[in-house]
Amino acid sequence: MNLQCAVAFLIRPGAYAPSFELQGEVGAAVIRSLGVLFVMWNIPYGVALWNPVRHRLALYEALGMQATGLAGETLIYALLPALHVVARGAILRFVVFDGLGLLALATAAWLSRK
Repeated sequence: MNLQCAVAFLIRPGAYAPSFELQGEVGAAVIRSLGVLFVMWNIPYGVALWNPVRHRLALYEALGMQATGLAGETLIYALLPALHVVARGAILRFVVFDGLGLLALATAAWLSRK
């Protein structure tokens, strides 16, 4: 899902910029930057998915990255004034997605334990 979002952000940034209350070329650049971050973020996930027992460190790195992302997004959401309804909605989708991702990664870590 992160890679699907990354591709969408990279190919059509203008379609997503308004959900973050961004516009124009700068808005498109910010959204493309998010796309690049999503691609970067997925590298440890791919390594961990390839063989979670053998690449346990990558699994723990992905788990830590997911927890950090969830905490940061939750803080951003909480600190953004309520009048920014559109941006808060976009951020809340990331909070929910990353919360579910954290649960999935924690489950994977538990299932692949020695």
